Amino acid sequence: MPLSSAPADTDFEDTAFTARQETVLEHALSLLVEGGEKALTTAGLARTANCSKESLYKWFGDRDGLLAAVVAYQASKVHFPPESGATADAATFRTHLTAFATELLAVLFGETSLALNRLSIGQSNRDDNRLGRLLRVRGKQMISAKARALLEAGRHRGYLKFDDAEEAYQVLYGLAVRDVHIRLLLGDQAKAEERDLNGQAATAVDRFYKLFGA
Repeated sequence: MPLSSAPADTDFEDTAFTARQETVLEHALSLLVEGGEKALTTAGLARTANCSKESLYKWFGDRDGLLAAVVAYQASKVHFPPESGATADAATFRTHLTAFATELLAVLFGETSLALNRLSIGQSNRDDNRLGRLLRVRGKQMISAKARALLEAGRHRGYLKFDDAEEAYQVLYGLAVRDVHIRLLLGDQAKAEERDLNGQAATAVDRFYKLFGA
């Protein structure tokens, strides 16, 4: 019985989870990765995370709301600075852009995200593939929207030059991620240089600036 304070369609995109909620969501991620959607039940999570089902209902609503919170929490690991701080000067902006690319790679290449994506791909032929929809809307689209806003802020300050923020972001994404994500999804192991996420992100931003630097 979900509580009205957190319905299933709750928008968790800008939610600041408490430390306790983050701990619970980490347990939820573990259940989801290890056993799939069927393993993620309020009873199972309450037992694993040592909390009450009433708390879960209050925080996240029903099971769909919990699943949405899990995906939003995973996406929230890619941090974005406030515009005023990110665009203080050209060097600061570039530093923040590189930090974004590094965190994006860390999340995408992490075992949790890989497992979630593999699980979603395995359900792609189902009409009720809620996980796939949530990964697109609460994960990929949330990150890309905030990344576009960051790029737009850089263009506004004269650090970047492009006509379309979505196109510019797709270029940055491609330069950073390359084919590594697909290979990892297929079970390949990252090469030594690909495990240097800071170096990979810096190289991607260097190449991005050659194309879009003002």
